[in-house]
Amino acid sequence: MSAILMPKPDERVLARRDAIIAGLAALLPAASLITEEDERRAYETDALTAYRQIPLAVVLPETTEQVSAVLKFLSAEGVKVVARGAGTSLAGGALPTADAVVLGVSKMNRILEIDTDNRIIRVEAGVTNLGVSGAVNHLGFFYAPDPSSQLACTIAGNIAMNSGGAHCLKYGVTTNNVLGVKMVMIDGTVVEIGGAALDSAGLDLLGLVVGSEGQLGVVTEATLRILPLAEGARPMLMGFQSAEACGACVAAIIGSGIIPVAIEYMDRPAIKVCEAFAHAGYPLDVEALLIIEVEGSEAEIEDLIGRITTIAAAFNPSTMKVSQSEAESAAIWKGRKSAFGAMGRIADYMCMDGTIPTGCLPQVLTGISDICAGYGLQVANIFHAGDGNLHPLVLFNANQPGELEKAEAAGADILKLCVEVGGCLTGEHGVGVEKRELMIHQFNTIDLDQQMRVKTALDPKWLLNPHKVFPLEGRPV
Repeated sequence: MSAILMPKPDERVLARRDAIIAGLAALLPAASLITEEDERRAYETDALTAYRQIPLAVVLPETTEQVSAVLKFLSAEGVKVVARGAGTSLAGGALPTADAVVLGVSKMNRILEIDTDNRIIRVEAGVTNLGVSGAVNHLGFFYAPDPSSQLACTIAGNIAMNSGGAHCLKYGVTTNNVLGVKMVMIDGTVVEIGGAALDSAGLDLLGLVVGSEGQLGVVTEATLRILPLAEGARPMLMGFQSAEACGACVAAIIGSGIIPVAIEYMDRPAIKVCEAFAHAGYPLDVEALLIIEVEGSEAEIEDLIGRITTIAAAFNPSTMKVSQSEAESAAIWKGRKSAFGAMGRIADYMCMDGTIPTGCLPQVLTGISDICAGYGLQVANIFHAGDGNLHPLVLFNANQPGELEKAEAAGADILKLCVEVGGCLTGEHGVGVEKRELMIHQFNTIDLDQQMRVKTALDPKWLLNPHKVFPLEGRPV
C-alpha cells in the first residue's frame, strides 16, 4: 500500500446510505444518479491511478439549480462532496472517499455566450478545454491555456487546479484567462464572482477560487478571455549533448527578454518514447531537446528564430531544425502533447509538478537525476521549461512490492528540492492528496492556519473535497 493515507470513512454516513440516495433521487433525473457499485467504480480514481476508492454515490447534475439542490441536501445531511470534471487530475484531486458523493459536471457542457467584440466566452463548467477554442476558432479566436489533457479535461478542473500548458509561458495560466465564475456554495447558495469586465470591484475573490481545488464551492459556469489567433506560428527543435547545456540555454533565452509562445523540454528517455509514438522527427542522438515556438507575422517569426538561434549557439546545440510546414509543426506538437500517454506504454510513473526559477534549471536537473539514481529508479523529464514548471516522470513497476513507495519518496525529494531553490510544490497539477503532507515544506504553521481559516469560513464542516491539500494533522475538522 502507498504511504498516502486517507482517514477512515464516517460510519454514520455509510449507515444512512439508502436514505441519502433516496434524497438525491428526489432531486435529480434518474439518469443523473449513479448508485450501482460497478458504475460507481468508474469514479473511484482520477489520473493518479495508484489510489482508488469507490464513492458512496455519483451525481451528474445538468443545471446550476440541480447542483444547488444537491449541495443544500448533502450539507444538511453532513455528507462529503467531491467535485469532478473529467478525472484527469494527476495529483489525486478528484479521489473520492467511501463516505463521499462525487458530483460530476460532465453533463453541464453547453456554450452559453460568445462575444468577440469584448473577447469573452461564457461556458458551463463541463465544457472541455479544447472545446472552448473549438467554439471560437472559426471566428479567428482561441483560448490560451492548453494542458496536455486538453482534449478531455474540463474548464471546471482547469479552474480548480489553475491549469497551464505549453502556451502559458506567453499567455498565462488559467487564473490569467478567467474573468468570472458562477459557483455554488456548500449550503446551496449560488454566487457570481467577477464577470465580463477585465477587473471587478472589491476583493479579488476570483483569485481565491481559481486554484482552490474544489474546496470552496462548485463552479458551474465560467466567463473566459479569448484571444485573436496569431498570423502564424512555427516551432523549432534544438538538441543538446547535456541536460545542463539545454537548461542553461532556456535561462539565456528568457534572460534576453524574448518570450516565445512555448519552450518545452524533453530528455533522452522521453525523446525516444515520444518519437516511437508520434514519429515527429525528434533527434535520437541527443541528451536533451527543446521545442521552441514563436508566433506573429512572417517577418516577426524569422526575426525571433534568428535571435534565438544566435543565443543558442553559445551552448553548442548538436541539432537545430525549424518546422517547414503545418504538417511538420503538428507532428512536433503531437509528440509533446502525447508524451505522458506514450510514456505510460512502457512503465508506470509518478508525474511531479514542481516549479523553479529558470536560472536553476541546470542545477535542479542534475539534482533530479541524482535523487532518482539514489532510489534505484529511472526518470524521464518532460516539462514547460520556459516558466520553470517541471514534470519529471519517476518510473517504477507497480507490480513489484515497494516500488510505488520508492517512487513516492523520490518524488517528494524532488519537490523539496524545488522549494529549496526558491520554487513551489506545484505549477498546474494542484496539491490534491499527492503533495498534501509536503505542504509543511512550503508553508509554516501560521501560513497553513491562515489558509485553513479561509476554508473554514466558506465550508464550515469541511465537506467539500475533504482530505486534500492540507496535512491531515492539525486540521480544525
